[in-house]
Order: sequence, then C-alpha cells, then structure tokens
Amino acid sequence: MELSTRYLGLTLRNPLVAAASPLSQTVDGVRRLADAGVGAVVLYSLFEEQLRREAEQNARAAEAGTESFAESLSYFPHAADVDHGPRRYLSLLERAAGAVSVPVIGSLNGITPGSWARYARSMQDSGAAAIELNIYYLPADPQICGRGVEQRHLDILAWVKDAVTVPVAVKLSPYFSATGEMARRLDEAGADGLVLFNRFLQPDIDPETLKVVRTVSLSTAAEIRLPLTWIALLRGRVGASLAATTGVESAAELTKYLLAGADVVMTASALLRHGPEHAAVLLDGLCEWMRRKGYATIEEVRGLLAIPVGADETSRERWDYVNALSEANSTDYGPW
Repeated sequence: MELSTRYLGLTLRNPLVAAASPLSQTVDGVRRLADAGVGAVVLYSLFEEQLRREAEQNARAAEAGTESFAESLSYFPHAADVDHGPRRYLSLLERAAGAVSVPVIGSLNGITPGSWARYARSMQDSGAAAIELNIYYLPADPQICGRGVEQRHLDILAWVKDAVTVPVAVKLSPYFSATGEMARRLDEAGADGLVLFNRFLQPDIDPETLKVVRTVSLSTAAEIRLPLTWIALLRGRVGASLAATTGVESAAELTKYLLAGADVVMTASALLRHGPEHAAVLLDGLCEWMRRKGYATIEEVRGLLAIPVGADETSRERWDYVNALSEANSTDYGPW
C-alpha cells in the first residue's frame, strides 16, 4: 500500500500529521509520535504572549543596565532571571528535528505583528521544515470590520513569508463571511498551505457558582462536517496544500477527509485521548479500507468526493440543504 503524499512541497511517508499539542513538548514526545508512524509533527505552539513577555523583560534588563555602565546596551540579566519560553522552544525544535526522520513543523500562535517574522526565521534556522501560522483571532470588538480582520491575516502572512524560505501554512478559523474568498486571497498572497479549521475556546457558565468556566475540550467526530465541507469545496480551486483538522477520532474520519480532497489530515485530540500509538491504529484502518475498496495509492483516493471544479457550489449546497430538510421533515421520529 502506497501512502506517501506531498504537503507544503514536502514529501511525507503518509498523510497523517500530528497537530500541535502537549504531546510535542519534549523530544521524547516527538519521537513517540514519529515512531507511531505519523508523516510529520507540528510542534506545540509558541505564543505571541511569550514573545512579548521576553521582549519586555529584555527591555527592562537593558534599561536597568544603563544605570550601571555605558556599555550596557548589550546587558542582559542572569539566565535564571528571565523567561526562556521562546529560547526553550527553539532548542526543543532543533533537538526534535535532529532526533526524527519525519519533518518537524514550527507553530506560531498570535494575532498581531509582534515578533512573528523574527521568530519564524529563528524557527527555520533551528531546523523547522515549515512554519504553521495559527492566527487565533476572535474579533469581539463590534467596531472592527470584516475587511480589517482579513487584512490582518494577509499582513501576518506577508511578514513571515518575507522572513523565511521554508513553506508557510496558515491555520484559519471558519468564521469569515466568505471563507472561500479568504482562502483564495491567502493562496494568491503566497500561503503554501491552509489548515482548516482552528477551534475557538467556547466558555461555559456554571449557574451554581455563577462563574464562567474556561476549559479546552478535545474534538469529537461530530465536528468533522464543517471542515469536511470546505475541504471538498476548495479542492482544485486553490494551489495551496489543504490540511484538514478537527474531529479525527478513527480511520473513518481520516478516510473521509482524504476523499474530500485533503492533502494531509491532522489530529491532536485522538492522540491525546488514546496516546501517540493511536496513530498506528488510524493508519492501519486506512490501509484496511483501501484494500477492501481496491485502492493501491493515496492519489487514487484523494478528492474522489470533492465538488468538481466548475460546478455551481452555491446552488449545489442550497440543493443539498433543501433535500436534507425535506428528508428530515418526512422522517418519523416516533412519539414526542
């Protein structure tokens, strides 16, 4: 069975990619993921807030040093006095990239210009095979217009693309007024890949304690349909690689995403829930399905159920919607 595929111009041994998660916070964790069979590993995200904190600490250190001696513009405090989050990250990236044979992709998470470009270049220099820009931005201010949100994504992409030569993917949320146009604009702006989709934190409310409950929940297979739809719609309409993420629990979801047209399928929740070794279970299930259906390569599978280029996507989606509602209305759900 031939599972090799291409993503971001990289050749991967298979289309299953370990998404950014706590599993990749150590070299041993990255090695376990690679040993389990994934085609690539996205390192856990380096957050903009960490970069900002480091910059503020360095600025305070430089200012404090000017009171001591004139040459103190290059002064920094003792290593024990600063947060080494970004430096630890780059060190881990370098060691992880050298420890496994699969590509290791660096991940930057943020919403403002900050030091994205500089740290993206540092990731490249530390051995990252590619950079994933996780633009986690919920425009809660009602004064912010949609075009402004879109331009922010394009600006961040441009800054990073100018700083690195390795491929750059953009991880998007699904909440644009015209997701297809946003994907096309990012594609035209030079995005090497699009990762669909990011999941926003959705707080709950505890009516007994009268508190907001903020927890990160793992995705379930029920969440696959939105990214599945957009993968099928975008296949063949953008030149960027398409990475599917969210809702991968079993080999069934992996297979569905490939049929829709994904170049790779990312998962974090399933690997966190069942352990890194679950990657082998997903891949074995994919191979078994391919054998049963008579497919020998991933290329024979990819995009079989994507919406054909040239089709009227809007009319098709509307038709499917009306038919689905008609069937639901005629279904006997039993006594109410």
